[in-house]
Amino acid sequence: MILVGILALIGAGAFSYFSLEQTMGPREVAQEAPLIVAKKETAVVAKPTSTQTTIKKPVVKTPVPANGTLVPTKVIAEKTVVAPGPLRAPTPTTPLPTSTATLSMRGVIEHTNSARAQNGGLPALIENELLDRDAQMKLDDMFAKQYFEHVSPTGIGPADLAKTAGYAYVIVGENLALGDFESDQALVTAWMNSPGHRANILNAHYQEIGVAVGKGTYEGHETWMAVQSFGMPLSSCPATSPALKAQIDTNNIEIARLRTALDAKKVQIEATPTSDSNYNIFVGEFNVLVPEYNALVESNRATVASYNAGVQAFNACISAAGTH
Repeated sequence: MILVGILALIGAGAFSYFSLEQTMGPREVAQEAPLIVAKKETAVVAKPTSTQTTIKKPVVKTPVPANGTLVPTKVIAEKTVVAPGPLRAPTPTTPLPTSTATLSMRGVIEHTNSARAQNGGLPALIENELLDRDAQMKLDDMFAKQYFEHVSPTGIGPADLAKTAGYAYVIVGENLALGDFESDQALVTAWMNSPGHRANILNAHYQEIGVAVGKGTYEGHETWMAVQSFGMPLSSCPATSPALKAQIDTNNIEIARLRTALDAKKVQIEATPTSDSNYNIFVGEFNVLVPEYNALVESNRATVASYNAGVQAFNACISAAGTH
C-alpha cells in the first residue's frame, strides 16, 4: 500500500510539470545589456626637441641725434679801421726856422703817450716795428703818388698796409698830418685839438703804435708829413684752435658716413620678416654700428662746445674793440 502511494505521488508530479510547460511555455532569462563606457582620449602634446628654437625679436638700439650742437660757431672776420680825415697844418704867416721845424718819431710817440696819461690815465702805447713799417710805407706812398688821403689813388687803405706790413690786428687806426709844425708837441697838440684825431689817440683799445715823419715835395713845395699807425694786435684776444676745428670737420664727415650706413641698414631690417634667418643678422650689424656712432657724436659734441667757447670769447673781444 505504501509503495502504491509513492508511485501515485510521482505520477501526479510528472503530470503537473508537463501540464504547466504546455500552458506557459519555456521561460527566458533576461540578460542585462553590457555597460559601454566611452574611452576619454587624452591629446598628446609633442615636446620640443633640442633642435626646436623660439624666434625672439631682438631689440634695435637707438642712435643719438646729431643736431645743431655739432655746428661750430663762426669766427667774426670783420675788423675795425679808424681813420679820421687828414689834418693840414695852418699856413704860417712867416716861414718857420729850419731848426724848429724838425719832427721825430720818438718825440711824437712820447707826446702821444703823455696826452693819453693826462686824459683818463690811459696806458702808454708800445712802439711796434711792424706799425713803424706800416706808417713809413704810407708816408712814402703819399709823397710818391702826391696824395694826402687815407686811401691811395690805387685803392690801398690802412687795412691793406697793415696786412702788407705783416701786422695781424683786431683794430687799427691812422692819423695823418701835413704841414710845417713847430715841434713834435705842436703836432700832437694839433691832433688833440681835432675831435676825430683826439678820439684815435685816446682810444682805450689801442695797445701799440708806429710813427713815420718826413720832409719832401708835395704840390710843388717842400713840407712835412706825419703818420701815426695805431693797433690792437690779434694776439690780445683769446686764440681759437685750428686743431679743434680740423678735428670737428673730420668727425662730422665720419658721423655722416656712419649715419648713412645706419639708415641703409634700418631700411634693410624693416624690409626683412622677423621669421627670416637674416633678420637677426641685420639687427646685429645695425646694433654694432650704433655704439660707435653714438660715442663719436657725444665726443664731437664736447669738442664743438670747447671750440665754440673759444670762438665766442674771441668774437666778444673783436666786438668790444669795435665800440669806441
